[in-house]
Amino acid sequence: MGSFVGAGRIREGLDPHKRMKTDNSEDPQRQRLRQQLEAILVRTEKATSWHDEAARLRGLVNHEGYVPVRTRLAGEDLDFLGDARDDLLTFAELGLRLLDLHQPRDAGGITSDPAHPILRCRSCMWRWPCPTFRAMFQSLGTSRLLSESA
Repeated sequence: MGSFVGAGRIREGLDPHKRMKTDNSEDPQRQRLRQQLEAILVRTEKATSWHDEAARLRGLVNHEGYVPVRTRLAGEDLDFLGDARDDLLTFAELGLRLLDLHQPRDAGGITSDPAHPILRCRSCMWRWPCPTFRAMFQSLGTSRLLSESA
């Protein structure tokens, strides 16, 4: 697999030029899900990491357990902000890898409608859309971000 350099570390397998080849007539829901995950990845790669800033802000936590800024940040909030970017990068990478694995392919065989052949998942061989793709689409495909990118 190729590697993708971003956020100061190498991301294995995410080089867009080295991804699995997909059919020319890719499923529209799958295209939208891929666009969503790639948009999350690009936005997250461009974002500034809060890791160092969260460490600095941690020293400002007052006796009530909050950093005195315009909003109340608990220690748990700083933990979240400190790791959020890396966590989101990891999540987006996972989603893109799963999407690369679970994609439709012609199942072959005789069909009564050659224009619309029976499709199966390349990875798990379930009928398309497979349970993995359906779960991803149900979880991510109905999000506000997906509808904005469509």
